[in-house]
Amino acid sequence: MNWTLTVATAFEAIRSHRMRSLLTVLGIFIGIASVTLTIGLGEGAKLEITNRISALGSNLLVVMPGSGNVMFGGNALRSTLTVDDATVLADSEVAPDIAAVAPIMMTSATVTAGDYQWMTTAYGTSPEWLMVRARSLAAGRFFTQLELDDAAAVAVLGANTANELFGSIEDAVGHSVLIGSAQYTVVGVLLTQGSMGLMSEDDLVVMPWTTQSQRLMNGTNKVAVIYVAVATEEQLSQAYQETYAALLTSHGLPETSPDFGITSLQSIMDVVSSVTTLLTLLLTGLAGISLLVGGVGVMNIMLVSVTERVKEIGLRKALGARPSSIRNQFLAEAVFLALFGGALGLALGYLASAIIPGLIGLPVVVSIPASMIALGVSALVGVIAGVYPATRAAKMAPIDALRSE
Repeated sequence: MNWTLTVATAFEAIRSHRMRSLLTVLGIFIGIASVTLTIGLGEGAKLEITNRISALGSNLLVVMPGSGNVMFGGNALRSTLTVDDATVLADSEVAPDIAAVAPIMMTSATVTAGDYQWMTTAYGTSPEWLMVRARSLAAGRFFTQLELDDAAAVAVLGANTANELFGSIEDAVGHSVLIGSAQYTVVGVLLTQGSMGLMSEDDLVVMPWTTQSQRLMNGTNKVAVIYVAVATEEQLSQAYQETYAALLTSHGLPETSPDFGITSLQSIMDVVSSVTTLLTLLLTGLAGISLLVGGVGVMNIMLVSVTERVKEIGLRKALGARPSSIRNQFLAEAVFLALFGGALGLALGYLASAIIPGLIGLPVVVSIPASMIALGVSALVGVIAGVYPATRAAKMAPIDALRSE
């Protein structure tokens, strides 16, 4: 029997038992759909986190105080870093590979505009913050160096903060807000950025650090974090060494006992990538268990099929069919069932990948190569599950098969 006839016979056997065939592929269907979605969610999460971290700014070093990692918030009063440290790092003679430095003071603040109040995070920083953080303005302008020197009562609002207080971004610019007990003029509104972990990049108010220090933080010069921007990625390593050496000298500390930490965004992204990859592999392994169950189901049904078709097998062998022809037919049936289940699983995976992002706000990345691998795996499951039943059918003696009827 040639392969064309083998395939046709296998299809006819599957078609004649439609319900049983559908139940057989159910395990494969669920398994492939689970694996596809797990990989898609893992890749989507990795992409989303990478984009969020990249949005912090390109070629960025983050200097954190020794009291703890307060990269996304913390108590500046316990910080081991000061504005003077940022001034040292901004000196081109001390750190020639550093392009810009932005110290950050952080505190909670209640902002009032007319009858509306909003609790947010106040950031005291320098004009370089806009460039260092790779942020853009939706309306108005950022504060200037002169306003920083004069401790001017000016503020730049995040998009969400502006919308909560004024109803729109455009209406905020030029108006006054009350922060603490002082009036501030809103000079600009930041372009929407999204969230970074639990911290919203759009729910904030930014002002000169001199203003925040004097009016909101009792005159402290301590900062929660210092952002250091480097012109090119090739300069990151050298800038890291310059920052480390400059701060050790500024703090009068030995090289082995720093009271600060320096992190690059690339190292953060590498850690995130490795963690998400590991989680994806673990979850894929768990989802793959359903593939194993599906393979066992295919094997059981094929064994039932062999038992039910004993007379057919005996008759074909009596008429001269070779064992290889019998084996190939049952093997083809198992592979077709597994491929059909795999195709249905992929279809469900692609459908879910189009729906899930709208429900959870997280992208699902389903790649063509991963889809092809999934189909290949389903075919392999079919082969493995079909080998034993097909071999059993091929070895059946014609006289024994006919006598069993």
